[in-house]
Amino acid sequence: MEPKKILIVRFSSIGDIVLTTPVIRCIKEQVRAASVHFVTKEVFSDTLINNPHIDKLHLFKKDVSEIYAQLAAENFDLIIDLHKNLRSLRLKQRLKTKSYSFDKLNFKKFLAVRFKIISALPEKHIVDRYLETAQPLGVKNDGKGLDYFLKESDHVDVNTLYLNNSTNSFTVLVAGGSYFTKQIPINKLYEICTRIKTPVILLGGPADKQTGDDLKKKFTEVINLCGALTLNQSASVIKQSSLVISSDTGLMHIAAAFNKPIISVWGNTIPEFGMSPYLPNPKNQILEVKGLSCRPCSKLGYNKCPRGHFKCMNQIDLTVLDKY
Repeated sequence: MEPKKILIVRFSSIGDIVLTTPVIRCIKEQVRAASVHFVTKEVFSDTLINNPHIDKLHLFKKDVSEIYAQLAAENFDLIIDLHKNLRSLRLKQRLKTKSYSFDKLNFKKFLAVRFKIISALPEKHIVDRYLETAQPLGVKNDGKGLDYFLKESDHVDVNTLYLNNSTNSFTVLVAGGSYFTKQIPINKLYEICTRIKTPVILLGGPADKQTGDDLKKKFTEVINLCGALTLNQSASVIKQSSLVISSDTGLMHIAAAFNKPIISVWGNTIPEFGMSPYLPNPKNQILEVKGLSCRPCSKLGYNKCPRGHFKCMNQIDLTVLDKY
């Protein structure tokens, strides 16, 4: 008998949650009469709040234990655990519901980070591994890529507000990142702005505003929106762009959801971890420094380069941008 009420679990963060959207859509569309619920942190709710494939979104502030009673009252038939950590294990034990869990490949990632055995990693995107978790339900990849839904109030009229209706073509440059060793350094941001011929709009959080201000001093035509927009307003800007240049960030995955041409710049992490832009019609280019003995140094990132040289970013060749 097909499950009627399904809970999908992914607590964080922006990019990881966006990468679950094919699972949400495929379950909703392929499992007959399924009621799809999703549980995540409240701070990430904007990524899913407008998703029409979710029947109910369950949010918590700090720990999922805050809403154990709320979730237990739903009497779920099945849990799809796409987070798979101690918190999700405790949740499954509390709900005592049948579950399928995503394989995080932690040991293989350890081999890649500690011993640089990249061949241990499967040549498979994390989205496809997420979808494998739902295979027992008969769910198959529909090939439609990622989803990101906006409401009318999220729309930012870029041409009118920032470009004076002078052009419909502009580049989004993502200035931030969750870890320093994932972020494009300021010298490379300068170089990107020098090489790109279209107007450049900088996106990032409040912590990236100073970086944006520094770029603005050198390139007066650059538009610094770091810290000025909500996540969904930033997504609206990305949706209208002609090109997105980003490190391994959540905004990169939002750009993939809008099927944008993407140039992704990789520092201490590697695309082989399965987190490269996921596009139904690939229009992306990956820039990375291959052959560094210290890379990858982490499956996530650090607040500073462990070796002090940050070669994985500082040695990135950006000449490919000259054609844009």
